[in-house]
Amino acid sequence: MENFWSPCNQSFDLWSGFLQKAPKLQSQMVEASLNSIKSAMIFGNGVLKYTGEFMEPSWDALNAFCNTERRKLPSTPYLETMSGYADLFQLNVDLGSQAMISPLALNDYLLRQMNEAFAAFLNTLFDGEGEDLAQFTARKAQLLDLVVNAYPKAIQEVKSEYGFHFDQDGFDQDGYVKAAETDRFELYQVLPRDPQVKVRENGKPIIIIPPYVLGANILAFLPGENKSYAHCFANQGIPTYIRIMKDIETTEAVQLLTPEDDTLDTRLFCARVMARHGRPVTLNGFCQGGYMTTLAILSGELDGLVDAHITCVAPIDGSRSKALVEFMKHTPARFRDLGYSLKTLPSGLPVVDGKILSWVFKLKSIDKEAPLLTLYRDLMMFDKPGQVAKVNKTAAAINQWMLYDKTDLPLGITQASFESYTIPVDKDGTLPVRLFNRPLNLKYFKEKHIPWLICIAEKDDLVDEAASLAPLEWVDAEVTVFPKGHTAIATSWSMPTSECALDSCFSYKSHASSSHPDGQCRGPVRYQLDLDETPSPAK
Repeated sequence: MENFWSPCNQSFDLWSGFLQKAPKLQSQMVEASLNSIKSAMIFGNGVLKYTGEFMEPSWDALNAFCNTERRKLPSTPYLETMSGYADLFQLNVDLGSQAMISPLALNDYLLRQMNEAFAAFLNTLFDGEGEDLAQFTARKAQLLDLVVNAYPKAIQEVKSEYGFHFDQDGFDQDGYVKAAETDRFELYQVLPRDPQVKVRENGKPIIIIPPYVLGANILAFLPGENKSYAHCFANQGIPTYIRIMKDIETTEAVQLLTPEDDTLDTRLFCARVMARHGRPVTLNGFCQGGYMTTLAILSGELDGLVDAHITCVAPIDGSRSKALVEFMKHTPARFRDLGYSLKTLPSGLPVVDGKILSWVFKLKSIDKEAPLLTLYRDLMMFDKPGQVAKVNKTAAAINQWMLYDKTDLPLGITQASFESYTIPVDKDGTLPVRLFNRPLNLKYFKEKHIPWLICIAEKDDLVDEAASLAPLEWVDAEVTVFPKGHTAIATSWSMPTSECALDSCFSYKSHASSSHPDGQCRGPVRYQLDLDETPSPAK
């Protein structure tokens, strides 16, 4: 009889224990329900916020579209207009489809969340070790609050530490001295942040040319955290200068800026720097700035002033950027017109709207940049098992750049870049752009014995490797390959203690191998230091 009643006793004990835990279980379920409601409200707010940020440029784009169509419609045949609109509608359907499919990439993350939730439920039910359901839902609510509410606040607060901060009087405590000025640009010397490092006045100087699209601030990412591309040079005692474009909104000369103006102002700055330090300049262009420095050197206007060239993630032949070119091919021919990205300033002059241009790049990568995917990507960035979620300055500064560092572009400069993305470099090395009505040929570097270091990012989804390495068909340039994406050279690797520090030689396996004799990649700062010890070749 004892054996007969044993299972009954066990069941009774089980239910008895369950009933004893019922009040606690009920309390946990109520708390979990309240946390879930809170999470749902924050998540809904986050979806609206991320969607709003993504769609904000669409209003500018719609305005530019209507203005351009009002100009085109009277002179365009009706059937051609209707055909163009039909193709544009199909493009929008395709983009919408990609945006809807992109969340499928979140399957792994969502599956992990379901597993964690189920484990928390079992822990709650059977009093197991680890998070119970109340704790799990509380952590998720805290994570959502961090991403949706605390993260934007941290992005705003990091502004004082991110980028360049120049004093109107020409010198400020952050260590910048105005060295020269034109109607369009200002030239600042970047001083070492370490007071024990002194500028070598007779050292080989370098002038850094930032991109028009990305802006200059990305090159002084977080100087206080020892993450700054420009300061990497200055902190080695190198005479370091950076060219800063004046405010396009209020400066008419910038609104009218052409590649020729860009070249002549660069020539003036190079002459001033060379006169001060007694040595020719190394010209260093980052991204679009690298394309402009290439044009300037090929024009011949910098002869005798520049004897070395460095480009970082620069699209020398934009037509080889597969993703963007593919996107442009799918855009109906009628709408491949810069007019659809123009806005008119109070001066009455047209400029290219920087918000629209950045939006085009997001649309190109809609499968990665859709609002819901971006929200989940930020959640995944902070959702580290076993770690307390918190916002670090690097993540905040990256978003400060992405969200608030957009500037409008001069039409003349954008037209030159547009041509480089639509017309390939000729078989003999001639670029599609002319300066001062002169043809520009990449073989000029070889003729003038100007050494060239080409730095690329292995996982660059903005400028394809082929676009940056195009000159190798005509120029014996040295190549350095950095891991990660487009801005990593200015962010991750600008820290001197990083594994691919800019002032070091490092080994990195890639099919785009370095041409340096010892098989290693030289960072741009290391390259400049080595040039400082090498006499300039005879011209």
